Amino acid sequence: MPDEIKKRFGDFAKEHRPLDGEKLSITDVFNKEITVLGYKLSGSKFHKTLPCLQLQFTMEGSRHVLFTSSTVIAEQVEAYKDEIPFLTTIRRVGKFYTFT
Repeated sequence: MPDEIKKRFGDFAKEHRPLDGEKLSITDVFNKEITVLGYKLSGSKFHKTLPCLQLQFTMEGSRHVLFTSSTVIAEQVEAYKDEIPFLTTIRRVGKFYTFT
């Protein structure tokens, strides 16, 4: 290894672990305060043109995960990812789901 290279992969790489928790439906979370812990965006198996958001959170002291193709929530979590962890409530507004 050349002397001028001082960085090791482990010094800058972030560990990629699957998001764990009891799986809940988004409707189980409506109007309840949750703490968002993390998220992952990937392509949806069911809606080829929509993203699939995997959201990890705590609710009432337990860790959970939910999956949604809500573009509004996906855009919100991406826009405010630097604020994680944060408290929020998921509400249905018309045809959309949103953080409030």
